[in-house]
Amino acid sequence: MKKIFSLIVVFYAASLSAQEIRSISVHGHRGTRGTRPENTLPAFEEALRAGVDVLELDLGVTKDNVVVISHEPKITPQRCLGPGGGKIKKPEPIRSLTLEEVKKYDCGSIPDSEFPRQVPVPGTKIPTLGEMFVMVEASRYPAAAKVIFNMETKIFPAEPQLAPSPAEFAKMVTEIVKKYGMEKRTIVQSFDVRTLREIKKIAPEIRTSQLTGLELVDIVPALKSAGADIWSPNYKWVTADSIREAHLAGIQVALWTVNRPEDWDMAITAGADAIITDYPAGLIAYLKAKKLRL
Repeated sequence: MKKIFSLIVVFYAASLSAQEIRSISVHGHRGTRGTRPENTLPAFEEALRAGVDVLELDLGVTKDNVVVISHEPKITPQRCLGPGGGKIKKPEPIRSLTLEEVKKYDCGSIPDSEFPRQVPVPGTKIPTLGEMFVMVEASRYPAAAKVIFNMETKIFPAEPQLAPSPAEFAKMVTEIVKKYGMEKRTIVQSFDVRTLREIKKIAPEIRTSQLTGLELVDIVPALKSAGADIWSPNYKWVTADSIREAHLAGIQVALWTVNRPEDWDMAITAGADAIITDYPAGLIAYLKAKKLRL
């Protein structure tokens, strides 16, 4: 009887500790930019291997209206080699190229000097949003079964030729998300509130996230006006008080882009719900060491 009682106590203690673990969602920024070429299928696959909760990515649209994954609205000499493996002389707007033309660029061979641990994957192409969903569905990594997709619409009010209109962009993205049944697993984020509002009009079940780069005045009214479910500020401009204010309004907070342990500590202490990082494997290990992740 005493042995049984001891086992019950141990089981209860283990269950309690699991319940008390604060859940901090780990977003792999552009997949895992610190270790693989950004916004590529190898980067997303490596992030899944690491066990991320969310794949963070960026969206553009080709001339023939295919949604592709790219942070920059242009194919740049810094990231890609041209058709045939030659150097690109000048940036090429993705919106001016067909998907067939986009696929001729190699965006995995050039090392990123900002990230010395990044492993090149020569021959890697810019993926479509649909290709990313297919890869995740076929993935053998456990994280793939429930991973969330946090996708930014790259849209520029001062340069409208680089992207579709907000309504068109929202429609294109939503159609693909619905095709793969990922509405409940998708977040659409943007600095441009117009896209977020359009997403909510046509697919209210898709969560939206307002990106901000500088300190906001009257944070909650601005977020409410955008219809945002999530606030995603630059971590350098956030405080525990501003996070608390967002939480009181029912808005979650995801900080970007947080790469150093001392800044992870700041995000944890301030009460962030999610941390977007170029090193998701490192952050996951850090949270486990802090007993903030199972």
